[in-house]
Amino acid sequence: MDDKTLNAVAQLFSDSIDQPRVRASVHALLESIGEDPDRQGLRGTPGRVARMYEEILDGYRTDPQALINDALYDISYNEMVLVKDIEYASMCEHHLMPFIGHAHVAYIPRGKVIGLSKIPRIVDMFAHRLQLQERMTRQIADFLDEALKPMGVGVVVEGLHLCSMTRGVKKANARMVTSAMSGGFLKDPRTRSEFMEHLGRSSGDMP
Repeated sequence: MDDKTLNAVAQLFSDSIDQPRVRASVHALLESIGEDPDRQGLRGTPGRVARMYEEILDGYRTDPQALINDALYDISYNEMVLVKDIEYASMCEHHLMPFIGHAHVAYIPRGKVIGLSKIPRIVDMFAHRLQLQERMTRQIADFLDEALKPMGVGVVVEGLHLCSMTRGVKKANARMVTSAMSGGFLKDPRTRSEFMEHLGRSSGDMP
């Protein structure tokens, strides 16, 4: 991803959210459902919600260039790099309800690797927005493809969606799984099989 694109993404949502407007909107919402926004338990709710949105939607304001922060290293290594079981929390854009789960991210370097801590941060950058799980999965893969130019990227995301657990179909244990593959993960069945085999191993199988 070139500097121009990275800067454009960072500047798109560079400012803080409009907290007074959020507070007024939450106050109006409470009134619209028949609640008293001025009663003791709700008096501070509009402010708390505004501060919460500032925190959980900070992915819009994450500077991709600063996130990578030169943590790209030249190395002669061409085997799979996998970071699995990355916890994330995101917000469904359809009902403004959370979905949570784990992301598994792998790539095959082409002479360059990224610092280990950067991969969970990349997941958070895209999770901390109003999202669709399918889009988030693709964005993580595309970002790594652009940043590293690897021989391939594989991303699998599992999610539990509160919008389907608490309303509508009310299926508390329904888990959504999405994937995005490129390069060797897409074209080579052996690479894809190795990736999925790693995901099937529990942490207890590690030495």
